[in-house]
Amino acid sequence: MQTLDKLNQNSPTDPLLDTTIHRRKTRPVKVGDITIGGSYPVVVQSMINEDTLNIEGSVAGIRRLHEIGCEIVRVTVPSLAHAKALAEIKEKLIKTYKYVPLVADVHHNGMKIALEVAKHVDKVRINPGLYVFEKPKANRTEYTESEFSEIGEQIRETLEPLVVSLRDQNKAMRIGVNHGSLAERMLFTYGDTPEGMVESALEFIRICQSLDFHNLVISLKAARVPVMLAAYRLMVKRMDELGMDYPLHLGVTEAGDGEYGRIKSTTGIGTLLAEGIGDTIRVSLTEAPEKEIPVCYSILQALGMRKTMVEYVACPSCGRTLFNLEDVLHQVREATKHLTGLDIAVMGCIVNGPGEMADADYGYVGKQAGYISLYRGKEEIKKVPESQGVQELISLIKADGRWIDP
Repeated sequence: MQTLDKLNQNSPTDPLLDTTIHRRKTRPVKVGDITIGGSYPVVVQSMINEDTLNIEGSVAGIRRLHEIGCEIVRVTVPSLAHAKALAEIKEKLIKTYKYVPLVADVHHNGMKIALEVAKHVDKVRINPGLYVFEKPKANRTEYTESEFSEIGEQIRETLEPLVVSLRDQNKAMRIGVNHGSLAERMLFTYGDTPEGMVESALEFIRICQSLDFHNLVISLKAARVPVMLAAYRLMVKRMDELGMDYPLHLGVTEAGDGEYGRIKSTTGIGTLLAEGIGDTIRVSLTEAPEKEIPVCYSILQALGMRKTMVEYVACPSCGRTLFNLEDVLHQVREATKHLTGLDIAVMGCIVNGPGEMADADYGYVGKQAGYISLYRGKEEIKKVPESQGVQELISLIKADGRWIDP
């Protein structure tokens, strides 16, 4: 479902009046048949919660996500057996459904696991804080420069085979830093800070660059929105200084569930996207993975970055409203929610009608008690009894050739 971005607005001279989001220029990174970064749309991702050893369950979970718009699906591989299971999962997925871009999550001294799973997936995600285990030293108060460098060399030796494998297969890597799992020497050197997160990512990026591998996607996730925002902003600043243009994967990790989990994710992800930062997103909810996808697309649609559903514009109910606004909005939504790319306004009175429909394609406006007016854009087309309003709206959309059967 991925297509190239199309900007249809001219940017005014005054940046304060510019309503277009200007995304940071990043290099395109291929993950299977999906591209992250470049001029491509922001990509939507999620992760199945099935045990990867459960082949049938994993295939079903991947398929469910992909069918509702998840463009890249991540799976966990905590052991070598899990990594080998990906070969069978991929084969069965293609045989019973279709090809889906897959990412493998590798943690905890995962060199052998990563090398095996790199054969079967399109991208490998590693966490710098966990990929190489640092044995804590009792009563440590600092890391000497030589100790810091020694561990850095150990990381390079451990990471190099994976980098070479992915480079030679033309596959991708996500360097995924988490605020809650920074390596001990980063904590001692930089503290539990966004700076520590950025330096952790840069260390791994430099190793990859030294091996001529650039198919990288970077993430710096945190459970606290202010930390997440600061980390990504600092990462962009440092990459710009260093001439790096790697795409960024946005997310608020461990956001929780329900309304607040969605608000946290939207606040973090939406804020950065509005600043032009971010090339792929995942909303991390403590719910079924399928619940994450509509939130991702709603964030992107609200910012005008991808349009995948009907945009409904509706005024708040007040004493001027000439019909039950909640009921009518629900009826209109149920009748038209399968359409794509339309803006439909449901306005309760003529005061908030044509003038405040935000240039909707169609308007359903209370004109007088018992009657509504239907608009195409800002042109009034007809006045009909309220009882016929929804059906007449459908007829108007059909007459314009913009209706598709559900």
